[in-house]
Amino acid sequence: MKKEFKIISELIENNTRVLDVGCGDGTLMKYLKDKKNVDTRGLEISKKNVQDCTSKGLSVIEGNAEKDLHQFPNLSFDYVVLSQTLQAFYNPEKVIDDLLRVANKAIVTIPNFGHWKVRIHLLLKGTMPVTKTLPNEWYNTPNLHMCTIKDFFNFCSKKKIELYKSIALNGEKTSPINSGNINIRNLSSELGIFLIKK
Repeated sequence: MKKEFKIISELIENNTRVLDVGCGDGTLMKYLKDKKNVDTRGLEISKKNVQDCTSKGLSVIEGNAEKDLHQFPNLSFDYVVLSQTLQAFYNPEKVIDDLLRVANKAIVTIPNFGHWKVRIHLLLKGTMPVTKTLPNEWYNTPNLHMCTIKDFFNFCSKKKIELYKSIALNGEKTSPINSGNINIRNLSSELGIFLIKK
């Protein structure tokens, strides 16, 4: 299991209810169900991924988070997970609002467009970078709203969303993020992992 999912699983308490939005092939859901006795549900846009999940015995429905999250009742989950998907939505602000309506806490991970390799690539080559966390060319990327760790911090502050826990991930190395080290983490981290609540 990838490091990002290990960190997410550590943020989730045993015996809770979790909605994984954009759950992919269900790897995280299966781990949470088997190892932490979590009641997992998934929302996934890809029909193939939904079939993969259901073949593993996971409860996943096909749907688009921007259009279908409203169908979930208020506070129907303890946690909702959104892993490297926020940047693909037309209206990420509305999605975050819905996540925090559906669950007490949300775990959001974002690829960090402020990482030094991305900045250097843009500066020296003058083209959109392709990296491990940003693997697509500009013309076929699902990413619509790229943001940085610092952008997400500012967004949460403006929206009065509590950043309960913030973790920077660079390769296999993790570091806490806070207002005192935000600039260095924004520069040195490939991924931001945030546990947020209203």
